[in-house]
Amino acid sequence: MSEIEIICGNSLFEMRKMSDESVDLVIADPPYNLGKEYGNLSDCQCFTEYLDFMRQWLNECKRILRKDGTIYVFVGFRMISYVYQILERELKMNFVNWICWHYTQGIGKTKGFSPRHDDILMFTRSHNYYFNLDAVRIPQKYYRSINNMRGANPGDVWEFSHVHYCNGNRQQHPTQKPEGLIERMILASSDCGGVVLDPFAGSGTTPRVCQQTNRNCIGIEINPQYVKIIKQRLKNPFIGFDSIDPRMERVPSDLNDPQLRKEYLENHVDWFLGNHQNQEPKFWSDVAQKYNLPVAKRAKLNKKTMQTLLKIDE
Repeated sequence: MSEIEIICGNSLFEMRKMSDESVDLVIADPPYNLGKEYGNLSDCQCFTEYLDFMRQWLNECKRILRKDGTIYVFVGFRMISYVYQILERELKMNFVNWICWHYTQGIGKTKGFSPRHDDILMFTRSHNYYFNLDAVRIPQKYYRSINNMRGANPGDVWEFSHVHYCNGNRQQHPTQKPEGLIERMILASSDCGGVVLDPFAGSGTTPRVCQQTNRNCIGIEINPQYVKIIKQRLKNPFIGFDSIDPRMERVPSDLNDPQLRKEYLENHVDWFLGNHQNQEPKFWSDVAQKYNLPVAKRAKLNKKTMQTLLKIDE
């Protein structure tokens, strides 16, 4: 059972109360300083004030990170080069990745190109950091004997849809992040029972994902209204995360040998859809279609019907 602590307060002040090397992972989505309304003036600072604000809380993050710990920082494109300099040059942290979160819908422009991505910096406290690749692999496109059928590295370009306003999990927050996006960071850079810090908890995506992946979480949020939203969200029933990398759903081609197909499909759901139960029916329907299983067996498919499908195929 994970322990989720939600603190209503200023992130910098609250982090200063935390012990050195007490956190395994930090996932931070600070204000981008674009003038968005978060119920305070945190997104409306002058250039030097904003950089000083970033410098102070990032310094605290380094202090409380364990030696093998990782930080992911969402950064607006106007400030990312400056934040990179703070992390690498000033704080002497280890650069790992500049991740591009690609989404298919966003702000439309009539001059210039419409933005369709956000940037995420991944830094670690040292060169010897925790990283669990097996937990975040994606399915192979094809079955090949030379391939690792446990899956491939997802790379540094991640596609996750925004949490649209029609989504049942949409909260009253202007920059809510998709759960599948945060899930990948948590699974890759922390272990079960580890401690994850979100210093700008916002709509509560990181605490919610930690709750469902058996991680402990400290979420700090300055706006009392958002704190209420987070606490209610943590009480809601779980039916699967609200977003998924489309590649996680793909069924490898060329699984033509019935025994190989049986062995692979028995593992696919556990490997790739563990927190996405809501996606299982579509997956099994795709399996049935790709490998020409009887149409009558394609409705309401799930893991419980898997053995029946495999026997029919054999």
